[in-house]
Amino acid sequence: MDDSTQITDCVERYYQSLRTSDPALVRTVFHEQARITGYLPDGLHQMTVDEFAGFAEAQQPSPEASGEEAMLEILSCEIAGATAVVRLRERYLGMVFLDSFSMLKVDDAWCIYTKLFHVEG
Repeated sequence: MDDSTQITDCVERYYQSLRTSDPALVRTVFHEQARITGYLPDGLHQMTVDEFAGFAEAQQPSPEASGEEAMLEILSCEIAGATAVVRLRERYLGMVFLDSFSMLKVDDAWCIYTKLFHVEG
């Protein structure tokens, strides 16, 4: 599988982890030292992977089980060697997020190293 396909697969697994509130799947797509940072309507949030996995798990019933509309768009992907920057838009918890992922290829697999997010409109 080429790098672009592997990155797309990682992003899709990331979104599936949120849709199903699956903390184990969250942990598979992020680097163990990743940070998740951005603004929600109540202000700045900064999380470790474990904190983010716990947040995703706490969404019960899961967005998928509650029938929330799915929407994931990869807007851009720039690969430079074993690094990549991906911009995406997704619907989650009734909001539309614009995310910027910094990604790394570690042991021949792509993972998210930073997630910077913004809630649109």
